[in-house]
Amino acid sequence: MRGVWIPSTDCKVLTSKQRIATAMDFLADTGFNTVFPVVWNRGFTAYRSQIMREQFGVEIDSRYQGRDPLAELIVEANRVGLKVIPWFEYGFVSSYNLNGGHLLAKKPEWAARDRTGKLLKKNNFEWMNSLDPEVQDFLLSLMLEVAKNYPVHGVQGDDRIALPCEGGYDAKTVENYRQQCGREPPANPREQHWLHWRADIITEFVARLYRELKAINPDLLLSMSPSPYEWGLVEYLQDSKSWVDRKLVDMIHPQFYRRDFNSYQQLVDRLVRQQFSSEQLQYVSPGILLANRGSSYCITPELLLEVIAYHRSCGIHGEVLFFYEALRDNHDALAKSLKNNPYFH
Repeated sequence: MRGVWIPSTDCKVLTSKQRIATAMDFLADTGFNTVFPVVWNRGFTAYRSQIMREQFGVEIDSRYQGRDPLAELIVEANRVGLKVIPWFEYGFVSSYNLNGGHLLAKKPEWAARDRTGKLLKKNNFEWMNSLDPEVQDFLLSLMLEVAKNYPVHGVQGDDRIALPCEGGYDAKTVENYRQQCGREPPANPREQHWLHWRADIITEFVARLYRELKAINPDLLLSMSPSPYEWGLVEYLQDSKSWVDRKLVDMIHPQFYRRDFNSYQQLVDRLVRQQFSSEQLQYVSPGILLANRGSSYCITPELLLEVIAYHRSCGIHGEVLFFYEALRDNHDALAKSLKNNPYFH
């Protein structure tokens, strides 16, 4: 796996057919084999969605009116031999700093709630209730819509196929917990029983997604890019170890977004020694942070090569890089170092 994420934030690839073609040529030439283009963020799709049209009256993100960036990208990726796995970046998030945005304006009953009954918000992201069967049906239907209607290699969920642990205090979830467990949800959102009960609901969603994806076509891959375990479980109810243990994912890309070698190495060591067996490692290709525009961070070519070499020494055979634009910075410095060494072909 030599993958790269193509977002729509701080990245212009999807803004025109020509930019898409240029990017696919560049990635194939550098030695990548898989692209993860964003298709779901800020409450809108980057493809023409009948489901979004029927439920919310908006077929596609207004930035792409009159186009279908996903369809265009698939054509260009196929031309140069790249696999395409569309990335549902926002998962169960409804909006960023917009009080739920147009999704929750239309469906207020879909809102996730914290202990005080407020709309669940963490790091400025506002959440739909991932534990609600209706919300789950909605996101599942979007992911399956892409799998059915486009010649893709799979679909990807990330660290927002989750729920911040502060959520789950809406009336519906509280009543479910009472009926199943005979008690009230505790005030402490990290209390073990309550934490695992909610995490198991999200794991069952992943199981259902896997089953229904394979029912469309057994060759379609379910890729997931969760937060690092066990932090992701405690903070976001993502029991990614269970997903792998139960074989609910074909590929997993934990987001090892660290900025120095030692802290990166610690995450890999924990994964290799404590979380996954050597057999399970074949499913793992970690996510590496190349750049963060908000903090003007950019990885050095030396650190990137060191991290990839460490993967190989531990029996990890691939990685996914976040994100495309960083490969073009400094006259393509990172891309050149990949092409000359680990991705030489």
